[in-house]
Amino acid sequence: MADSSENQQDKGKEQEQYGVLLYYKYTEIPDLNSLLSFYNSNCTSLSLLGRVRLSLHGVNVTVGGKLSSLEKHIEAVKAINLFEGTDFKLASCHFPLNDKVAHECGFTSLSIRIVKELVTFTPYPLVKAPDVSNAGRHLSAVEFHSALQSAGKLVEKKSQAEDKALVLLDARNLYETRIGKFDMPNVDTLDPRIRQYSDLPSWIDDNSEQLRGKNVLMYCTGGIRCEMASAYIRSKGAGFENVFQLYGGVQRYLEQFPDGGFFKGKNFVFDHRISVGSSDTNILGTCLLCGLSFDDYSSRCRCSYCRMLVLVCDSCREEETLYVCELCQKHGKVVESNVVVNGEQQDILPQVQLKTISSDTILSPQLHGGQGARPPRKLRILCLHGFRQNASGFKGRTASLAKKLKNIAELVFVDAPHELPFIYHPCVSELECSDESSFSSQQILPPTETCRGKFAWLIAPDSKGRSATDWKKADSPFDPLQYLQQTEGFDVSLSYLKTVFSRDGPFDGILGFSQGAAMAALLCAQKGRLKGDIDFRFAILCSGFALPFVEIESGSINCPSLHIFGCVPGKDRQIANKTSRELSSLFEDGCSVIIEHDCGHIIPTRTPYIDEIKGFLQRFL
Repeated sequence: MADSSENQQDKGKEQEQYGVLLYYKYTEIPDLNSLLSFYNSNCTSLSLLGRVRLSLHGVNVTVGGKLSSLEKHIEAVKAINLFEGTDFKLASCHFPLNDKVAHECGFTSLSIRIVKELVTFTPYPLVKAPDVSNAGRHLSAVEFHSALQSAGKLVEKKSQAEDKALVLLDARNLYETRIGKFDMPNVDTLDPRIRQYSDLPSWIDDNSEQLRGKNVLMYCTGGIRCEMASAYIRSKGAGFENVFQLYGGVQRYLEQFPDGGFFKGKNFVFDHRISVGSSDTNILGTCLLCGLSFDDYSSRCRCSYCRMLVLVCDSCREEETLYVCELCQKHGKVVESNVVVNGEQQDILPQVQLKTISSDTILSPQLHGGQGARPPRKLRILCLHGFRQNASGFKGRTASLAKKLKNIAELVFVDAPHELPFIYHPCVSELECSDESSFSSQQILPPTETCRGKFAWLIAPDSKGRSATDWKKADSPFDPLQYLQQTEGFDVSLSYLKTVFSRDGPFDGILGFSQGAAMAALLCAQKGRLKGDIDFRFAILCSGFALPFVEIESGSINCPSLHIFGCVPGKDRQIANKTSRELSSLFEDGCSVIIEHDCGHIIPTRTPYIDEIKGFLQRFL
């Protein structure tokens, strides 16, 4: 018994010695590879788990481990001149108690990656990120508190600011603000209610008049998101100069004001702790279903449509139940469905987990909640063909798929906007014309007007487009890595698709094949920014790849997606299995479904693959 008691005490001490460390630093990194080697060596030797993101502009780190190891890590980092003045936020806590939470928060492994941006301010590749050196002035927790208390009389140390109205801007996501936020009666508080941080620039653009001429106080969890967002506001010029940010974020504020001060509720954090509160035990959040006080995200319940975290109390939570967040409900998302199975009608809630439904299952979707019943309709899916294809050809290649989905989906095909030249090989030319005849290089080539045009979403930098009269001789045999050189023309394709959605929409989803899948994936990454121009609920990406000119962080794309690609390396000679798998990893965990098939560069339509495709689509009926 004594030994058992001692073991429990030792275990308790181990738990007390565990901690979490958060810090970031914006600074120019002269040797990124050297810094990468340092983090790999240091974090591995100290058995630290979590996320380390490095870029040419600084670092963003969230790691956990023994407190003694974290303190050694801090000392090692401080020895590097680049990190002078860094704010290291170290907190003791228990070991991750929930495996699912630990996995979702990245505390089951060590992930060290080089990224383009420390935080993805916008996934839109054509928009230059704001200059962080132009960020708003830092306010300590005491200064921030004083500014709220005086409600508009903000005094800078060096000069007196004009006496202007003060607004408080929350730079966090909706699921964070549900459980905690600043509340000051005399201060106009702006909550953008965004799903993800990359939606914030669009909100700022749409609501800039609420910020113009004001003293803007911003805050976020630890401070890093305010750096980029405040710089973006200030970049708008006259009338947007007076932007201030809470240094160290809510975390430092709660350390300074343990009773919560003007912050009510809990501070959501992106590690296994989930949230950190003050001595004030009042609960700000409420259960999505019953409306009772509740603020615990440890069950990791998510909206079935957008995958955003939702609050569902223990009494209301059920296994495999569909939850629809307030934003999706606002946009009329389906809450309930009726299905007819083997002739018997059953009322069910659609499943969060993907279930394969047999092909003889008849779906009869119906809306509830004051809207009345809607007549059943098919899903409309916009199909994006691959490189050097066209709408007609892609429609022919997917005829079997369209036939097997005819009861639940309508496939709509369009040509990409970039027309390509006709090419032939010097030995045997497989000409891209309507009769698909083969000619030797000595034969007279058919007139181009008799051949169907070939198109692309992305083209090589030196592409000159189609010639009206001439054929182009191929420079070399087929190159399976040609897609890596196709990096131009995205802006033209994006503008074109906006027109397609306006003219031929609405569409429930996008299906992309090969280069079309790469284009569709980038649209998924930009869903928030493209809202109103290109709206869709899901994406199907077949033999896809990540666009080589865009840096997207792993697990950062929040869009329900189905990834279909070959499971045998080398079977798909155009796009390798590894490449398609890397694309799927860019989507948020729990947001994507993968189907690996034993075929080549095609979309398989035989069992069991077609049943899995149907199962995915039936989630959206």
